[in-house]
Order: sequence, then C-alpha cells, then structure tokens
Amino acid sequence: MFQESGSALQIAIFFGLTALIALLTYWKVHGKGAGRNSDAKDVFLAGGGLSWLFVAGSITLTNLSTEQLVGMNGNQMLLLAWWEISGFVGLMILAFVFVPIYYRNKCTTVTELLERRYNGGSIRTVISALFLIGNVLIYLPAALYSGSLFLQSLFGTDYSLLVYAIPMTIIAAAYTITGGLRAVAVMDTYSGIGMLAIALLVVILALAAVNFDIWTGVPEFRTSMVGALDSPIPFHTLFTGMIFIQIFYWSTNQNITQKAMAAPTVKEAQKGVFAAAAVRILVIPAIVVIPGVVAYKLFGDVNDAAYGMLVAQVLPGWMSGAFAALMAAAVIAHTSAILNSSVALYTIDFHDKFIRPVEKPWMISAVASVVLTITTILMIPVFDNPEASIINLLQELNGLFSMPILSAFIAGLLFRNVDARAAIAGLLWGFGSYAFHNFILYKPQEAFGGQTYYQHWGMTGLHYIDVMVIVLVTSVLMALLVNRVIFGNRAVFVLSAEGKRLRGAENARLESL
Repeated sequence: MFQESGSALQIAIFFGLTALIALLTYWKVHGKGAGRNSDAKDVFLAGGGLSWLFVAGSITLTNLSTEQLVGMNGNQMLLLAWWEISGFVGLMILAFVFVPIYYRNKCTTVTELLERRYNGGSIRTVISALFLIGNVLIYLPAALYSGSLFLQSLFGTDYSLLVYAIPMTIIAAAYTITGGLRAVAVMDTYSGIGMLAIALLVVILALAAVNFDIWTGVPEFRTSMVGALDSPIPFHTLFTGMIFIQIFYWSTNQNITQKAMAAPTVKEAQKGVFAAAAVRILVIPAIVVIPGVVAYKLFGDVNDAAYGMLVAQVLPGWMSGAFAALMAAAVIAHTSAILNSSVALYTIDFHDKFIRPVEKPWMISAVASVVLTITTILMIPVFDNPEASIINLLQELNGLFSMPILSAFIAGLLFRNVDARAAIAGLLWGFGSYAFHNFILYKPQEAFGGQTYYQHWGMTGLHYIDVMVIVLVTSVLMALLVNRVIFGNRAVFVLSAEGKRLRGAENARLESL
C-alpha cells in the first residue's frame, strides 16, 4: 500500500500519529462529550463551552480540508488564492455582524434566525432542506473524494478511492456520535496545528526544489493574480459576486457558523473568528496555490493529483507518513463537522417539528449519522473525474444554493413584515435562474488547461460569479414583489422609522425570553 522506500516507517508514523490525535481528543473531551443524557446544546453546540482557540481551530479546519489543498492546488495557478484572501472579509462580517445576531436570538441553527424574522416558519424548513441536500450530495462526498485522492497520489497506489474513503467516513461518524461538536472542534484544532505546520514546510521545500523560481517555464496565466475574462476568477468578479459568496459561506452556512455559536459569550466567539481570520490571510493563501504551480513546473498539467505528487516528491518518507496522518485527521474532522451540522439541522428542523419532540438528541444523532455515512460513501464515485478540478466544480454547484439562500437572509434582516412564502418564491427564482444560465443557456467551453467559461451563440457570456450577483439581487426583489402583490404585505425597511420601532419591539421580546 505504501511506497517501498521507508514503507514500514511510514506505516508506523501514519497509524501512530492518528492514534495520538484520537487519544489527545479523548483526554480533552472525556466526561464532557455528547453522552446518552446530553441535551441538544451539548451535542450540537458543545454545551456553549468552546474557548476561542477551539472556535478558531474548528472554523479553520472545517473550511481547510483536502478540497482546498487538493482542489485549489489542482488548478495549478496562483489566481485561486483570491478565494482565501477574500475569506478574510467574510470572517470579519461574521464577527461583527452575524455573531451578535445569532447570540441575541439564541440560535442553534442558522435557520432558526429565519423563522424569527419572517411571518411563518416554512422558510426555515425549506432552507434547512437545501443545506442538508448540499451537505449530502456535494460537501461530504467531495471532502472524502479529495482526501482519498490525496492519499492515493501520495502513496502511489492504484487502489480504489473507496479503500481510503470508507475507513475515514466510519471514523468521522464515530467522532460525531460519541463526542458531538466538542470532540469535532478539539480534533480539528489538534490536527490543524500539525497540518498547517507541515503544509508550510511543503511550500518551502517545493520552492527550494525549483530554486525559488516559479515563473520560468510556466505559462503567465498560471502565475498572474489578475484573472482574464475566461479564467476561473476574472479580476472584476472580486468586486461583484465574490464578496457575497464569502458572506454566504462564512456567515450563513451552518457548517461554519455552528462553531462560532458554540462559545460561552459573543466576545469569546469573536476572538475565535478573529484568530481564524488571521490564519486565513497570513497562512492559507500560500499553501493552497504555490505547491500547485511548482507541481506544474515539475510534472506538468496533472490537475487534482498535483498536491499528492508534490508532497511525495519533496517530503522525506517518514514525514510524508506524518503528513498523511494529519491530512487523514483533517478529512475525518472536516467530515465530522459537516456530519454534526447536518444532524443538527435534521434533528432540530425536521425530527423535532414533524415527527416527535427530541428527548434523546444523542440517539437521533447516532441514527442520522449512520444514514448520512452510507449515503456519502455511495456518492464518492460521482466526483471521480480526472479531467476536471474538484474546487471549480464545488464553487459552481455551490451557486445553486448560496445566492438563493443568502437572498432569504438579506430580505429577512433588512425588511420586516415579509411573508415566509414570499421568501421561498425568491429562493425558487434564484435557484431556477442560476441553473438555467449555467447549465442550459450557456455551455461550458474548455480554457486555461481544463478550466471552464461560458459561451452563448459563439459569444462569451457572463461568468458564474457575475451571475451570482444578478441571482441575489433579483431573488430579493422577487421576494418583495410576491410579498406585496400576492400576499398584500408592505415590507418595512429596518432603517426606516417604522422599521426601527419594530426592531426595538423584537429585541425587547428576545431579551424577555
């Protein structure tokens, strides 16, 4: 299974370090995890007891798993660093705007906020269902696919990706079932510290392997930070759709915000978000793009196999075993985090509302985790496409959900007296219009070594990031139009005099709870 050179040492380090992380996590959460008598707050919010360090670690590793390291480096161009650089802005918005709102409304899921902002609770159910669909069909299998591909590339084997994916999925489910969010956050932090350290070392060794010259012999578009119109990130999109993508991902995505809601106070949560933002701007951009460009110089255009091949090339055998263990731990922690978020959404937004009140969240968590684990394993082969980069596929598919969901948050936070059914109409409009543009009206064309742009009747069309802005704005307008025309309600802007009065009354009600 491992390369012959140093294989025994690699095996020992791989399993030894994996066991060490598990033991450290057990030591930290023993007696504090999600036991059989735990309530929903213990299982899904770690009892509100996460310190800023574990909030930061969990946010970082929930985002930075193999989709980023494998997928972004798989593009083999520096341009993709903009996703991570702009993430700093998204985290600042989470810290200063959304964290206080979630804590003031005592939310366990982001969808609870929507139910309180709208007249009617149907919007909560619909958006929770969309989050669950996205997690099951996109995020969970993509994380395990990219992690398995990395291990396969690193160890140079021809085994099926499922050989790697199935054990990691089962372990992730075990963490979710036995430890809840607390175990997930602790494991995220422990594995994340080691992974970031070795990932930075990979950057240094990779640069040394090409004499710190990543420009000679590499096409200019792979080293430029100014994207052309037919590139994955045209430069102008940094000022159009990119900021809204970051707001959705960092501030309204259950997989991320759940960690920020698990601290004892707003200030502790904000400290954790600030720390995650510092890592995001200082460390992450380099580790997700530089190795990919170096891999292009060394191996050519190898897409998502680039990172694993480079690590195998520049790290000594014993250290590649350690990195493999840390990457496997990161995949497990990332998968556990999404599983825990998914189970929280199902338990609170569906089981408790439509089946029966949840008396034993641990039991529901266990059953739901098993079902999601099986579904995830079955979905992994769908992502096995050696001709395309996983990160581009994820970003484009994400648009189906992200802007329509964000439109519901914007309409609910900026306006009062909006019917939930109107918000659903706006959401359906956004979903349909984005799907029509990206998958029917415009057909993908190959450019930049496998990247895609869109053409319509021979003319270059709008980039999908631009389309996201149009989808967002028109979805909000559609919700307000339906609210007025169909349901006869006059939406009230929150910054108007009437809006401020309504907001004051709402805050007083929340404080009395």
